[in-house]
Amino acid sequence: MTTRGVGEDLAEHLAADGWPVFTTSSYPGRFRRLADMLSTCWRYRTAYSVAQVEVYSGAAFVWAELVAILLRIIGKPYVLTAHGGLLPEFLEARPFRAQHLFASAACVTAPSGYLAEKLSKYRAGVIVLPNAVDITACPFRRRDHPAPSLVWLRAYEKIYRPWLAVHALAELLRDYPDTTLTMIGPDRQDGSLEQAKQAARDRGVMDRVDFMGPIDKKSVPGRLARHDVFLNTTAVDNTPVSVIEAMACGLCVVSTSAGGIPHLLHHEKDALLVSANPDGCEIAGAVQRLLEDSSLAGAISIQARHTAEDCSWEAVLPRWERLLSSPVGTRA
Repeated sequence: MTTRGVGEDLAEHLAADGWPVFTTSSYPGRFRRLADMLSTCWRYRTAYSVAQVEVYSGAAFVWAELVAILLRIIGKPYVLTAHGGLLPEFLEARPFRAQHLFASAACVTAPSGYLAEKLSKYRAGVIVLPNAVDITACPFRRRDHPAPSLVWLRAYEKIYRPWLAVHALAELLRDYPDTTLTMIGPDRQDGSLEQAKQAARDRGVMDRVDFMGPIDKKSVPGRLARHDVFLNTTAVDNTPVSVIEAMACGLCVVSTSAGGIPHLLHHEKDALLVSANPDGCEIAGAVQRLLEDSSLAGAISIQARHTAEDCSWEAVLPRWERLLSSPVGTRA
């Protein structure tokens, strides 16, 4: 799974719809990337009327602050788009900077009601615009009788707890010996991948796990569609595109209830939610419900598709276009 930001997809769809779009930055390395962001804002200042700036936690927050300062200097309005389940905690430690940045924008958007709610203390009127997916690329199949074919797709990072998927697999194998688990994602080099592999060795299920590593983003829907149950084991989350893509394909999603997940998924409607800090047994128990209750699995599968359709580009792009062409999106 190659790394690609939601903003890159937005730029691509706006350009395809006839909007003149300048993007920045795809350069590797923090300083080169920041320099490109600033130089692009300055170099094309007479060619664009409004900027869209993505705001993340960590060093990326500083980049957003610096880009916003430059945009104010050259008199360009900008829309700030907040991202990431870690952002609320990051802002809590920097309330003055958060309020100053968000108050300076023409408007602020967030991909979930959860994040909009967290940002309300720094800026009123945050607009919720979901992370969008290409619904046409997601082949739908209703999972009335799901097989014990599990898939996990995220980056290997501690906040996503990949080892929990392995523990759930081991529990399911007691009653469902045909259970398999495919794990997809890049290794962030924080020890999470090795922890997942060690869990597989300790539980004696190494031969039932396919550690695939990263795949191309365009291959994701097809790869997901080969499976029936999607596991989301995260400790921190907002509006994960991988979960939406799985829902669009009709997979039955079993997810923790961490962060903004309950704003996206609805227990026993379009997914099954477990606690924010589950063990493998709890996750396995939710999967077992789907395997044994075909009516529940089928209803969740088809409702998941409906939820994903609300996050399709066909639904979300017109909302972006109305925002960017409105007085809110263009006022100085």
